[in-house]
Amino acid sequence: MSTKRCYYETLEVERSADDSVLKSSFRKLAMKFHPDRNPGDDTSEVRFKEINEAYEVLKDKDKRAAYDRFGHAAFEQGGPGGGAGFGAGFASSFSDIFEDLFGMAGQRGRGGRERGADLRYNMEITLEEAFGGKTAQIEIPVSVTCEACSGIGAKAGTKPKTCSTCGGAGRVRQSQGFFTLERTCPGCQGRGQMIEDACPSCSGQGRVTRERNLSVNIPPGVEDGTRIRLAGEGEAGVRGGPPGDLYIFLSLAQHQFFQRDGADLHCRVPISMVTAALGGEFEVPTIEKGKTKVKVPAGTQSARRFRIASKGMPVLRSRQMGDMYVQVVVETPQNLTKKQQELLAEFEKLSSGNTQPESEGFFTKVKDFFGNRAN
Repeated sequence: MSTKRCYYETLEVERSADDSVLKSSFRKLAMKFHPDRNPGDDTSEVRFKEINEAYEVLKDKDKRAAYDRFGHAAFEQGGPGGGAGFGAGFASSFSDIFEDLFGMAGQRGRGGRERGADLRYNMEITLEEAFGGKTAQIEIPVSVTCEACSGIGAKAGTKPKTCSTCGGAGRVRQSQGFFTLERTCPGCQGRGQMIEDACPSCSGQGRVTRERNLSVNIPPGVEDGTRIRLAGEGEAGVRGGPPGDLYIFLSLAQHQFFQRDGADLHCRVPISMVTAALGGEFEVPTIEKGKTKVKVPAGTQSARRFRIASKGMPVLRSRQMGDMYVQVVVETPQNLTKKQQELLAEFEKLSSGNTQPESEGFFTKVKDFFGNRAN
């Protein structure tokens, strides 16, 4: 009978734990018992091996199923699970915490060449500019390659020297119990080279800050939040490394007349009570700086919408066009003269249910409602 500790107990999780819980617990325990953090502690080394072995089994769906059914026997000699062991699987499990332990993200290339940082530029444009597109000129402060040292970082007439600690590799290896660790060289910080005489123009960085003028092409149909990438226009890389990218983030200024919804445009137009009752027409502007007529049929109600086809915004990178929607708002007259008030009062007397069917029907329902409550 196996004397091994239960894998779930080893990882301090319930048997029902999902993948995220397993990984979280593994990372926490592996960081705690890692031999590098417990030098000379044989117990931590053994515990670390147990944690890794348990995680290697439980993170694999098939191995976990076999373990749940047969226990440790599934991975012993001749067992249905084969042999989980502490072998090739260690590398995949250890990679889950390697970056946390040693900060291997963002590795440098040989010679200390690092890719430059990406930059962001916020640009506000008008709705008309989004409709027709434009070419914009921008000026941004950006790091560029130092001309004095050609991006090397060393003073003119000198060159960087190979790091004596790592031999130019940028990394050093160290044996730790049953495995070998590789980490960033502490002498050159992973660059592989040392600069003894730094360039006075860039202080050894290989780049300086300059103002740069760029031309940005904004295609028709861009929306609020559109991102435009200019490859290689970001900061210069350190010591001759490749440059980063520049990202232009577009925002649309509020328009005095139109509201945008995707490729469609919406606007509200007030009309008089007479125009709504008798019918008529009016002109509205269009986004391409033209105008179009809207015909209002007799008896038009407030909030009615009229669709004008293909008068909206262009769809980005296509030949399609959105529509324009005009919503009319019937305006109630104010500051009436005595004569106007008398005429409206006379109109009210002459009105019947045929002239205002919606309000007549509503108040009939209200009357019936209160009548039913009284009964």
